[in-house]
Amino acid sequence: SFYEELLSHGILKPLTAPVEGMIMKEGSCNYVAPQGISSIVKYYLNQSGADVFYEHHVTHISLKDGKWEVSRETGPPEVFDIVILTIPVPQILQLQGDIVNIINESQRQQLESASYSSRYALGLFYEAGTRIDVPWAAQYITDNPCIRFISIDNKKRNIESPEIGPSVVVHTTVTFGSENLNSDPAEVQQLILSHLEKIVPSLPKPASIKFQKWRYSQVTKAVPNCLGQMILHTQPLLICGGDGFTHSNFDGCIDSALSLAEAVKCHL
Repeated sequence: SFYEELLSHGILKPLTAPVEGMIMKEGSCNYVAPQGISSIVKYYLNQSGADVFYEHHVTHISLKDGKWEVSRETGPPEVFDIVILTIPVPQILQLQGDIVNIINESQRQQLESASYSSRYALGLFYEAGTRIDVPWAAQYITDNPCIRFISIDNKKRNIESPEIGPSVVVHTTVTFGSENLNSDPAEVQQLILSHLEKIVPSLPKPASIKFQKWRYSQVTKAVPNCLGQMILHTQPLLICGGDGFTHSNFDGCIDSALSLAEAVKCHL
């Protein structure tokens, strides 16, 4: 039903562009979000009618008069009846305040056993009218120590237009990401670009580049013995979920969201 709804609103479309080296699981179907993956999140936030605040870096969660007091890096603390955490699991364990003592030893061990891969990503943006002459829309690379995936993103999304310049997205391998996690960003960017030039020598010089360090990329090992969520405290409710409690794709996110919704409903 989630796929049907998103397809009917044009948020998702079937992937029709050629992707070299993609491993297809039998019975699976691949989709693309023409306006980017964030369009799915924006669609659901809009449906919810919730007031959404960005750039609120939470640092402390503490009990205060039967509610949760949540502190952030800037601005005064705020008080909530229910707190739901869907940040990467290691970041849950970095939070300060009463939450440190509320997480029991068994839960802490479960949370600590979750693991993530780390990657770097590059976005290369070109002027309108730039031609990128390759026969594919995206390609999985298997024989390069640095680069795992390249996408001509507008081609992959099937939104090529003479008014909008093309863009290229590059993802590094998991090994390269972990080996260079604390390296100088400028050096890492240059290293990725040099490997990219060897793989696609015909690639023109971009007008601009966006460099992204993806510390918690994909879940390599989910929190064990949890069906999509973990209740840390019942009254008031403090609960955590997300792909760290399932697996890193859209289905995994939906599974956790449904599990979280059921658990929260019981406390309303």
